[in-house]
Amino acid sequence: MTLGFIGLGVMGEPMCRNLARKSGAAVVAFDQRAEPLAALARDGVAAAGSAGEVLARADLIFMCLPGEPQVRAVALGPDGLAARVRAGQTVVDMSTAPVALARELGHAFAARGADFADAPVARTAQAAKDGTLSIMVGGDTAVFERLRPYLACMGTEITHCGPVGAGQAVKLMNNMVVAQTVVALAEALAVARASGAVDPKILFETLTKGSADSFVLRNHGMKSLLPDTHPTRGAFPTSYIIKDLSYALALAESAGVKLEQAATTKRLMERTMEAGYRDNYYTAVIRTIAPR
Repeated sequence: MTLGFIGLGVMGEPMCRNLARKSGAAVVAFDQRAEPLAALARDGVAAAGSAGEVLARADLIFMCLPGEPQVRAVALGPDGLAARVRAGQTVVDMSTAPVALARELGHAFAARGADFADAPVARTAQAAKDGTLSIMVGGDTAVFERLRPYLACMGTEITHCGPVGAGQAVKLMNNMVVAQTVVALAEALAVARASGAVDPKILFETLTKGSADSFVLRNHGMKSLLPDTHPTRGAFPTSYIIKDLSYALALAESAGVKLEQAATTKRLMERTMEAGYRDNYYTAVIRTIAPR
């Protein structure tokens, strides 16, 4: 078994490294940048010159790309994976992408006799390094069972969510809820600071002891919102959360559901990006809610 990996960004590089270290399989990878390929070579990962070369050399191919445009280009472009895949191969998209695109990919690969699954990931870049991601999978049960041992190299929570597209649906709803919670925490923090009624640190510490406690509070809130620290490296940027909210809103619209709060959250994130925080961790929304 040879594994392929396409897309070695903040999440993809450590995910690929864990595959190489834990799977017992040969791994070949491609990225447009030379740096992650050079770093992964120390773990025995072979470098490919293109996505097509990965497809030619691997039996099971993982993609971890920024979003829909990149997934479309790699998988559905004129010389993309769907045009060159061989019967019996399996392609897994671990990017965050629209549900409609996952279903389109499923049909395209099935037409060539290949299997497809969507398997987006949740949790932090540190979790990607530690191999403790949450992975949400959409695909046939038999395909999921075949993938599970390899996904276990990258994550500790692996959930079969349903048919193709179900993994993306869960991931989009996850990110939508997290983004809305970040905004709620930012608003609470802004009120505490502006009113002087309570020390912001005491506010957040006390919230962790009550019904408002959450992973988002303890991580996004305590580690970024409270110290007003919104890094540009190794964190989920404002531009990405806008992308994910757009996909979530598109899914809702296709189902005839209007998401008022998600739409408001997206507008706030867009204002944050326009204020110069495109590449900052999206907790920078506090700068929009309560400008300095």
